[in-house]
Amino acid sequence: MTYTITAKAVRRAARGGALTAAALLLAGAVPATAQESTGGNWLFVTVTKGDARSSDTRGTLLLCDPPQGHAQAAEACAELEAADGDIEAIAPKDVYCTMIYAPVTAHARGEWHGRPVDYTQTFSNGCVMGARTGSVFALDS
Repeated sequence: MTYTITAKAVRRAARGGALTAAALLLAGAVPATAQESTGGNWLFVTVTKGDARSSDTRGTLLLCDPPQGHAQAAEACAELEAADGDIEAIAPKDVYCTMIYAPVTAHARGEWHGRPVDYTQTFSNGCVMGARTGSVFALDS
C-alpha cells in the first residue's frame, strides 16, 4: 500500500485555515492496525524531493512481519534487522554519486521491536540517500 502526500495539497489546506486538517492528514496516513498487526516492526517512510518552497513528498508503510507495503520491502527489512532498527547504523554502500545538488529529505517513524523510531535526514541527492540508507527509502520499483 502506497500513500502519496503532496506538499501542494498540504499548503492548500493550510491556506484555507485548516492547518489542523493538514496535520491530521499527515498523522492519519499510518493505519492504526499497523501497530497491532506487526508486533512492533513497522515504519512509515517518506521521501521529500526539493526544498521547502517546491517539494514533492511520497511515502509508504513498510511492514516487516512479513515484509510488505514497500517496493523493496524484503531488502529494507533485512537491512533494518541487521542494524537493529537504527537507520543510521545501516552499512553504507560503496558507490560513486554525482555532486549535483538536488536535495531529498528522508523521514521514518514507527516502531522496531517495540522501540519508537523517528529519523529525519536531508541528503544532497537521491544517490547519497540510497548509499547511506540502503533500501529503506527506495520507494520506486
